[in-house]
Amino acid sequence: MSAPSPEPVDLKAVVRRAVAALDGTPSDTYPTTSDLTIDEELALHSIGWEPVELVSGVSIVSIPLGWWNWGQGEITAASEAHRHAFANAVTRLHREAARAGGHGVVGVRVEAVVRPTHVEVALVGSAVRPVGAGARPEAEVFLSDLSGRDFTLLSVAGWETVGLAVGSSFVFAPRRSVGTVLGQQTQNVELTNFTEAIYAARETAMARMQDAALALGATGVVGVSIDEGPMSFASHAVGFVAIGTVVRPGPSGHQRVAPMTVVPLDDAVVAFEAHALE
Repeated sequence: MSAPSPEPVDLKAVVRRAVAALDGTPSDTYPTTSDLTIDEELALHSIGWEPVELVSGVSIVSIPLGWWNWGQGEITAASEAHRHAFANAVTRLHREAARAGGHGVVGVRVEAVVRPTHVEVALVGSAVRPVGAGARPEAEVFLSDLSGRDFTLLSVAGWETVGLAVGSSFVFAPRRSVGTVLGQQTQNVELTNFTEAIYAARETAMARMQDAALALGATGVVGVSIDEGPMSFASHAVGFVAIGTVVRPGPSGHQRVAPMTVVPLDDAVVAFEAHALE
């Protein structure tokens, strides 16, 4: 007679007990929803913060017909549409986070799609707050695309997360003459018209992101992500979009942080398949 198989381990229960053992327990018994990993939630609890709710902000802004046709310089309608869509999505994310009782949103995922007729921007992240803290005015809620671990490290180092800054620009690549096109077909040469267009879009987008950061009272922008290159539906146009988290020193100033060992609990990589050992 074979021995009964052991009961499976309830990993969720183990993690709940670990969280309860940390300094500070959740302020109420309502369930929370977040897209943070297990180790990110534990890191937040270690500095006295807790996730509250998964929140989002979405906006779709139209681009008038004809703006992607051949032209010169910046495609202002596309740049403005992207700016408005991002600003609207940020406003709605602020509103949802404030209604949920969050003091900020971490791990914001930015999904922005530029199409011939419109720009779609969707922001999704986890609202967080100090354990047991009350509601905060919508204007004081911060946004960050940094992970829960990075937010924890910044907080321990005495830095404040302020918000998200974005800069975008869409530019026409100058036309090449027929003679230039024919002469380059059999050579490996730099397409200087696209190089110049990318540089022009980059300079404008980075300047706009810096202006947005300064308007928030920033000392710097960290975790900047960049999306650049020719548009799939308009090969004669290029785009450059830069997004990052605005930070500044807190009241206590910068603090030295001792090295910490972090062991992820969410190993999404399968090292090998079990059947491969047969």
